[in-house]
Amino acid sequence: MPTQSEAHPENGSRRNLLKGLAAAALLPAKIMAAGLPMISRPIPVTGETLPVIGVGTWQSFDISAEADLANARETLRLLAEQGGSVVDSSPMYGQSEAVVGQLAAQLGLVAKLFLATKVWSQGREAGIRQMEASFRLMGTRRMDLMQIHNLVDAATHVRTLREWQAAQRIRYWGISHYHASAYGDVERFMKAEKPDFLQINYSLGEAESGVRLLPLARDLGIAVIVNRPFASGELFNRVKGRALPVWAADFAVASWAQFFLKWILADPAVTCVVPGTRNPKYLQDNMAAGRGRLPDAAVRVRMAALLRG
Repeated sequence: MPTQSEAHPENGSRRNLLKGLAAAALLPAKIMAAGLPMISRPIPVTGETLPVIGVGTWQSFDISAEADLANARETLRLLAEQGGSVVDSSPMYGQSEAVVGQLAAQLGLVAKLFLATKVWSQGREAGIRQMEASFRLMGTRRMDLMQIHNLVDAATHVRTLREWQAAQRIRYWGISHYHASAYGDVERFMKAEKPDFLQINYSLGEAESGVRLLPLARDLGIAVIVNRPFASGELFNRVKGRALPVWAADFAVASWAQFFLKWILADPAVTCVVPGTRNPKYLQDNMAAGRGRLPDAAVRVRMAALLRG
């Protein structure tokens, strides 16, 4: 299925994990992270910095009920308030682009957010129509990042995106994918075209892109946005009923979500992670992963071993 950004498991798995963690065990990590600034990393082609935690909108922003919209609005507000900016969407995500545009306008955040979306169509004119629609729906005259999803008709769209970047209609362009079977094609495209951004799946459950794609991105000066940081919720299932290790507090981890996100962020090739949610509590939990110490290489190995155990 054409998934891109990861939606949090809006079922009981993460909720139960959060409730089940002992408050006393979390206190030292919470104190360590409190008041610390959000980590930011540079986009290699310009040096502009991005906060390392953003939000994805697949499923989570494809909504219409007032209660859901209220939660999504608060999620965007908190994202900006707590130092985040990246919001990733797509015309494939139902109403998500329209909801992002509506809520960002209500909150006065359109100019403050780093808006990213995608083109996923065959042919130049179809791609242009799709992208123009995204501009209207998200309420912006210049998109921060436009990505060719799944490399669909990439040879055609890359010409349009370079033209639009030169004309300052978009600030950056890139490619996005979510499946290891396409990594060979992704690698070839990166070498041939050197996009500004690569968006790819990467997590303790799907670590394959860290073998070749992320090192290549770092060598070529390509920013990396990570999707599916929780492997569609599978990581929460793996640790269900398990307490965080005591040593996780050494790098300000107070939840399993932060544990998974900090493992990703400790890879120096990663620019930003976009876990998807409209739940304000989950958003704040995620944002905490972007503060404080990150695990070193040895600790990352230990973290991975814990998930295999």
